[in-house]
Amino acid sequence: MIVFTKKSELKAKISSFKEKNMTIGFVPTMGALHKGHLALVNEALANNNQAIVSIFVNPTQFDNPEDLKKYPRTLDKDVELLKSLSENIIVYAPTVEDIYEEQTKSQKFDFDGLEHQMEGKFRDGHFDGVGTIVKRLFEIVTPNNAYFGEKDFQQLAIIKKMVSKNKMPVNIVGCKIYREANGLALSSRNTRLTSDYKEAAPFIYKTLKTAKTKFGTKSANKVTEWVENQFAKHNLLELEYFTIADEATLKTVKRKSKNKKYRAFVAVYAGEIRLIDNIALN
Repeated sequence: MIVFTKKSELKAKISSFKEKNMTIGFVPTMGALHKGHLALVNEALANNNQAIVSIFVNPTQFDNPEDLKKYPRTLDKDVELLKSLSENIIVYAPTVEDIYEEQTKSQKFDFDGLEHQMEGKFRDGHFDGVGTIVKRLFEIVTPNNAYFGEKDFQQLAIIKKMVSKNKMPVNIVGCKIYREANGLALSSRNTRLTSDYKEAAPFIYKTLKTAKTKFGTKSANKVTEWVENQFAKHNLLELEYFTIADEATLKTVKRKSKNKKYRAFVAVYAGEIRLIDNIALN
């Protein structure tokens, strides 16, 4: 397995693939890999001639400096995990300087309003940071296909919008949420949960599933009220937001319409660890 730390060397290798008309499947990550990431990498391996995985904790998408500092960095372990899938995966693990040179700041993006919903209301500048790093990585890796998990559904929608608006020649593939046996959506942050919070966290998905059932017969407002009450009674988990939104615009639903797709989104604090999840409602 080759690990590149310099984009110039990676680009030279990619050029040799392109000369042979090989397709490239790309999985951008911030490391601390888990089975959810590996599921994305397996998709890239199965549907392309070459899989490339980036491992880079991107400073421009953190609105909280403390969160950036504490984010797990486990490159050696990540490389071993990827080797267990295939020796032919290429890893790009750059430094901040290699990615940003001397300009470690976000580009400004217009995502047609997607960025102002949900996460955008609570994480200032987050999606400019996401857009900046993903666009930069796409320019370096020039993939045919790029794979993202639906756990970060808003991020997935924003990346699709960025690709469309910038006319980038890459196909964005959304992959289903990978969950632990108890329903908790896999996240690199889960490793930081204490045993009490780990035990409590499956309540999030359990509540989402019941909300989905209720949405069949009740209004979005009634379901939202019910979810807020459930979390208000929970002694460990603190609800930041719950919203039922139109999948296309991510705007909160006021009245249901038969020809639209809806999804419920939630953000919850388990102590200082912030967990997000979502579920398709129809």
